[in-house]
Amino acid sequence: MDRFSVIIVEDVPLELKGTEGILRTDIPEADVIGTADSEPGYWQLVKRQQPDLVLLDLGLNGSTTIGVEICRRTKELYRNVKILIFTGEILNEKLWVDVLDAGADGIILKSGELLTRSDVRSVMEGKRLVFNEPILQRIVERFKETVSKQVAKQEAVVDCEIDEYDERFLRHLALGYTKEQIAGLRRMPFGVKSLEKRQNDLVQRLFPNGNGGANVNATRLVVRAIELGIIDIDNLHPDED
Repeated sequence: MDRFSVIIVEDVPLELKGTEGILRTDIPEADVIGTADSEPGYWQLVKRQQPDLVLLDLGLNGSTTIGVEICRRTKELYRNVKILIFTGEILNEKLWVDVLDAGADGIILKSGELLTRSDVRSVMEGKRLVFNEPILQRIVERFKETVSKQVAKQEAVVDCEIDEYDERFLRHLALGYTKEQIAGLRRMPFGVKSLEKRQNDLVQRLFPNGNGGANVNATRLVVRAIELGIIDIDNLHPDED
């Protein structure tokens, strides 16, 4: 790995010292040309000398949004600067998404393996989306969960013979639409009577063994559709008319 210049943005002195120690011991090719504990301090450094890499902590002076804005603005002004997030924000997944959208080249959480030579080398060689073990584990968990939901939905759709109109009907019931409102949707070519018949038919398919002798209303039908994965409670949206 060729030599490269680094600016460290970190407002906790002890953690700054630790980061400098990691670079000095494990990544001797890194030349730390400056450190900043605030946004103004960072911009003063960058204007004086553009670095090859910015090691950026997201939480500065009690704010979790300053780091995201530093990342976004840096990428707008200095496209070739690499930005590797090195943060203790280990639970704020929304913040990770925000900083990736802002152009960060990777995220290293301050837990587990911490910052390694291979992570830094990957970023400097142009690899995007560099993560360490803690965040990778979280990503894999989300991936497995998403795939499991997709498989469950596919199986339920086949087993219950669900077509696109069934899905649309159930989804809008879940959103609180009345049958009259659903019948008025541009992409739903059925009247109220036909929707009532479709609802009764769905009850038979989603409750093949009955419902313990109890009647199945629209709410119970929707809950069953969610249980089977036919509709996703986290992805409910109305059709655009």
